[in-house]
Amino acid sequence: MSKALRLSEKWFRFGLWIVAFVFASFLIGLGGTIVQNLPKVEQRFTIENFIDQPAAEKLRAELRALQEKRQTAQDAHDQAQLKLNGARANSAAARDTFNNWLATRHATKRPEQDGELIERTQALDELKILERKALSDVERQQQNLLDARQAEDRAQRNLRELERAASEKLNVELRSQELRVFGYRLLLTLPLLGIAGWLFAKKRKSTWWPFVWGFIYFALFAFFVELVPYLPSYGGYVRYVVGIVITVLVGRYAVLALNRYLEKQKAAEAMPDVERRKELSYDTALARLAKKVCPGCERPVDLTNTAIDYCPHCGICLFDHCGQCNERKSAFARFCHACGAGAVAQNSEASV
Repeated sequence: MSKALRLSEKWFRFGLWIVAFVFASFLIGLGGTIVQNLPKVEQRFTIENFIDQPAAEKLRAELRALQEKRQTAQDAHDQAQLKLNGARANSAAARDTFNNWLATRHATKRPEQDGELIERTQALDELKILERKALSDVERQQQNLLDARQAEDRAQRNLRELERAASEKLNVELRSQELRVFGYRLLLTLPLLGIAGWLFAKKRKSTWWPFVWGFIYFALFAFFVELVPYLPSYGGYVRYVVGIVITVLVGRYAVLALNRYLEKQKAAEAMPDVERRKELSYDTALARLAKKVCPGCERPVDLTNTAIDYCPHCGICLFDHCGQCNERKSAFARFCHACGAGAVAQNSEASV
């Protein structure tokens, strides 16, 4: 068809296709924004909406208190351990000093040092007592720290159990919410698809066809592209079922259109030659001739063969002779290519 169009008409059509795609791009942008914002119509649920709030608050308060208690026990244990380390260091240093002094006394064997031996032994015993006391304090703090940690672990387990039960309820609600949002998207895109189908069937060749095709592209994109990332696991069934329905409807329309076309062609081939050529538009005839097919029956014809003036399939006149210069020309041409005489005027004169 494009070969039969005027140059300016080709550029106009090209510009109108650009308008169609630009219109579709803006519609797609608007539709994408709407689809993206659809989840905002639903409330955003968290685990806090489904947890047992009084029990959870009680456990959290208990957990905070136990954490503070554990930290206090940890600090006390660290202090007691530090004291024990100091006591052990003092005891070890005193034992070394006593052993050195004792070795010296054995070497000198001076009886007047017996009193000092008793004093040093008593001092060493006191240090050992202090070390044992520090060790007992550390062991007590270790027990307190262990009790605090175990109590904290119990509180955490209880809180996790509450959160687990709440999480199950949250998952159920999120699944229901997902179903609803998917329904919103489906309610938005399916009518667009239906309108696009109606426009394709009824308005695709109308005066405003750029906007019709732009809307059709937008509707197809909205359903088969925009909807896909948001489809839940069951959404594929909807997409495939809709695809099957659309395919069946389009296929049925194509079959019926083909049958109507064949019936129309049979009826046209039964009409007189002049009437058949009047039924064909000028642009349609030129487009079919450019494809080297008969304008009447659309079957292949060797148009380069100058001996062929009529279609051997349907009998329609393809070439005639100019009434002014008798030059062989296309029977569908409006003017003679050799002398410029009008074919319409010639036909009217011939009929007179």
